[in-house]
Amino acid sequence: MKLALDIPVLESERLQLRAWREGDLEPYARFCANPATARFLGGVCGREDAWRRLAAYLGHWSLRGYGNWAIEEKATGRWIGYGGLWQPEGWPEAELMWGLAADSHGRGYATEAGRCARDFAYRELGWSTLASFIAPVNTRSQQVAARLGAVHESNLVLRGAEVGLYRHPSVAALRR
Repeated sequence: MKLALDIPVLESERLQLRAWREGDLEPYARFCANPATARFLGGVCGREDAWRRLAAYLGHWSLRGYGNWAIEEKATGRWIGYGGLWQPEGWPEAELMWGLAADSHGRGYATEAGRCARDFAYRELGWSTLASFIAPVNTRSQQVAARLGAVHESNLVLRGAEVGLYRHPSVAALRR
């Protein structure tokens, strides 16, 4: 028996943000095994730990009522990454986060997915702001945050690592 979670599907021009599926384990495990993609998102791990991370993402939906989605390229149906809303125990506030497979970098997918998730948080959850926590050397994610209108607000230590807190525009700022 499978437990059904009520995870909404979000769509943009090129992407579908959807619930994780067991079939996502294979591409996600490759993502987690690649030092280039896993470096800033928990570090490299094997297939079994990738499964545990995937299960944690689904559990986050159950415990918090929101979470991150698997990102699928509409044109191919291919899993290209994940992104969405994240606030595990110990996080100072809800985060807008993303991670893309190496062969999906440089196409604007993270920005597109981030905008979908942010709009969902503001429209459906009634939130007024979001943060992204980004390592100082993760310039690619900093660029995504900037394209989404986020600005560096401060630095903090999160789970033993220094990160920059990037503040996303408020709902009011986006309406201007």
